[in-house]
Amino acid sequence: MRYTRLGGDGPQIRAIGLGCMGMSWGYDEDARDDDHSVAVIHRAIELGCNLLDTADLYGPFTNERLVGRALRGRRDQVALATKGGLLADGRRAVHRNGRPEHLRAACEASLLRLGVDHVDLYQLHRVDPAVPIEESWGTLAELVAEGKARMIGLSEVSVDEIRRAEAIHPVASVQSELSLWTREPLDSVLPYCTAKQITFLPFAPLGRGFLTGRFAGTADLPVRDGRRNLPRFQPDTISANQEIARRVVRISSEIGSTPAQVALAWLLALADNVVPIPGTKTLSHLEDNMAADSTTLTADARSALDALPEPVGTRY
Repeated sequence: MRYTRLGGDGPQIRAIGLGCMGMSWGYDEDARDDDHSVAVIHRAIELGCNLLDTADLYGPFTNERLVGRALRGRRDQVALATKGGLLADGRRAVHRNGRPEHLRAACEASLLRLGVDHVDLYQLHRVDPAVPIEESWGTLAELVAEGKARMIGLSEVSVDEIRRAEAIHPVASVQSELSLWTREPLDSVLPYCTAKQITFLPFAPLGRGFLTGRFAGTADLPVRDGRRNLPRFQPDTISANQEIARRVVRISSEIGSTPAQVALAWLLALADNVVPIPGTKTLSHLEDNMAADSTTLTADARSALDALPEPVGTRY
């Protein structure tokens, strides 16, 4: 197992965490099974996975309650991370709210749903363009001073925004989408985080499941699944992107691994501060994912992964 420290000098965490969103929201909602999801979380902890990531947005609110339920009697075994600053209305449209009063109330409500007196990492889910980041981040710094959050982090930010936040309080983590088919953070954000010992948390590290090779077309997606609304999963784009998945599957076969392990191992090879947080509702996928930090990519495999074609379609 590979371990690192959250924020460079925080709690020790395994280099692969668990993103809990899909257990309650977004993916295959007809397959939701809270009891089974609790079992998945418990098994993750048994496997040494001790970073759990959730947010008030997911559900909304139900995912935090689920994670809180799973952690009863196990709170001291994990680094618990949640987020605030994104809201969903009844139509699933998402909007940002980085006002200090909202973030304070959101954090306090998250603590109640999780059944804890503090979280190890509280993250600003998105920067609100209507609120200076200094105001939002200053509120999160107050939450640290009050003992409600041990550390604080950002999500989907630029280097300039990280610097502005750092001027007020240390940034422990940055969470952004990063995978074999989403590489924008490699240009500047990840190098900056690596230099500053800021933990980088890639979400959707398996390309929302696409990189596993399980989705040959839109028809393979569950009926009630948020991916059906994403540009890269439309009938024409998902077909055009198949070459990416085919190459990942082929490379995994050549090195005796699985596509998920290859995709995660590629991320882990980028830098020691990279901690991907793949999500899953199934025990078999969890076991597969957690074995990725023991997967070694050959030089040829890594070169082939680096050379994968650009995806067709934007993220959202």
